[in-house]
Amino acid sequence: MFAVSARAAPKLETLGPCTETAVADAVKRALAPQGYRVTLDDGSRIELWPREQVTAASKAREDATYALAPSTLVGVIVFAKNTRDYRGDPVPAGTYQLRYELQPSDGNHLGTSPTPDFLLLIPPASDPDPDRMYSFEQLVDLSRQVTGTKHPAPLNLLSADSKNLPAVTQDSEDHTILAFKLKTPSSDLPLALVVKGTTTEYRFVRAGHDQRIAWPSTAHLTDK
Repeated sequence: MFAVSARAAPKLETLGPCTETAVADAVKRALAPQGYRVTLDDGSRIELWPREQVTAASKAREDATYALAPSTLVGVIVFAKNTRDYRGDPVPAGTYQLRYELQPSDGNHLGTSPTPDFLLLIPPASDPDPDRMYSFEQLVDLSRQVTGTKHPAPLNLLSADSKNLPAVTQDSEDHTILAFKLKTPSSDLPLALVVKGTTTEYRFVRAGHDQRIAWPSTAHLTDK
């Protein structure tokens, strides 16, 4: 008789305030007092603390999903184990800050993700001021420190359902998605972040066809 074991569904728990020593005190003070822990099917954990409040903004581009200003600090994330960003590039276990950015609207990026909205991973030591805003070039350069390549480390933001948040789900592309609310001065802004999983194009890389998201080198930028 054979035992068949189903993959465990990701588990969501709430946490108290962020106490990560790698995060600057000014950033900790800007975070919400409650965070989230996602326990994945392999037992590894991802923890995230959203920012206490973000400033409302107009959409930076017509195709943007979220009304956030580019480079806005959205929160802090901790990966207990080595992982991969949405491009499929390796990301070492550790603590990172999350800043909002739109991928360039050029032919290299068509069809690489459901939305152009991303949170870029930033080393906390390089980003101690939660209120600082960066140009596209500056933010990409900061995030490249995570991957050690010419590309930043992006996590994709999907459209979020405003009901039953916070929540963790898995989609048909084997993405683990954490949905939660960000507070703005006037309302709550639901976000849905792919905390585990890559673009479908990453599967073709293993076959020798690199069609992943190709964030431009900062020496050849045409988008802000």
